[in-house]
Amino acid sequence: MRHETFLDMEHIRESPQMQSHSLEGFIPLLSLTEGCGVLLVILMIVWTGYYRNGFSWRSNLNLEFNWHPLLMTIGFVFLYSNAMLLYRMQRNVRKRRLKLTHAGIMLVIVLLVVIALVAVFDSHNLAQPPISNMYSLHSWVGLTTVILFCCQWVAGCVSFLYPGLQAPLRASYMPLHVFFGIAAFVGAIASCLLGLNEKAFLTLHEKYSALVSEGILINIIGLLLVLFGGLSVYLVTQERYRRLSRSEDEVLLSG
Repeated sequence: MRHETFLDMEHIRESPQMQSHSLEGFIPLLSLTEGCGVLLVILMIVWTGYYRNGFSWRSNLNLEFNWHPLLMTIGFVFLYSNAMLLYRMQRNVRKRRLKLTHAGIMLVIVLLVVIALVAVFDSHNLAQPPISNMYSLHSWVGLTTVILFCCQWVAGCVSFLYPGLQAPLRASYMPLHVFFGIAAFVGAIASCLLGLNEKAFLTLHEKYSALVSEGILINIIGLLLVLFGGLSVYLVTQERYRRLSRSEDEVLLSG
């Protein structure tokens, strides 16, 4: 009887914590999010590969530009979301490995973004006559987001991967890291939407209002960006889906 009473009391004490970290609905929402992300990348490949005639480099500036929307979607949207969700998807993996994986994904994103920026600046600067840079709202929002992302990545590496940094400093920076990480992701979604709309008007002209197939595809891609971004932010910000701390989490890069 005493043993049963003790177990009951333990269950009562643990119940609030278990409820506050309930994973109910997480798998369906994550599956929906990933499905939207994969479909988004596929449709972007269809748009740039079929409707915009594929890819090249400096031998064809119009085709070089196509790398810009594709790589930005893969890196700044799909991979970025998965990097943010990593701690919620891999709940039983040691935090040291998660930190290194998270930083590695972010590094891949940086490389993709650099290639995407080279592609768009080449398509402007090498054109005859050259096209002006940084004149649109899309470019302003996009470059601001890139700068924020890079600063966020450097600050995160220093704060969470440098072994000598004190734990209180990491803890105090964590809310800022989460906030600006989500802010950069939202900025990336907004920049992609602005870029899609700008490209649609510049290339389709009056055909866009006639609901041609390419215009419809662009609108569907835009809706998927909103849906994928909204679901990603929801999953990241829900406290009940947060990864529970483990005893070994205090050991970062030391043995």
